[in-house]
Amino acid sequence: MTRNDEHHELRTLLLLLAMAVGLLATGVVVYLTFTYTRLAEPLAVGVAVLTCLAGLVRTVATTARGGR
Repeated sequence: MTRNDEHHELRTLLLLLAMAVGLLATGVVVYLTFTYTRLAEPLAVGVAVLTCLAGLVRTVATTARGGR
């Protein structure tokens, strides 16, 4: 059994959990944007910053693992 096979179920579960949290957060942002239109611009800036941070974390994690 290889290292990748050992944690396949755990990684799948974490991916599904991350997708669920992401969809929930997206729903909340959409609801707040439609309900409170003055929050649209600050929320857009926040989402852009979080997207950049997620990309940075992915880059650092990929580099630390040896790259692809």
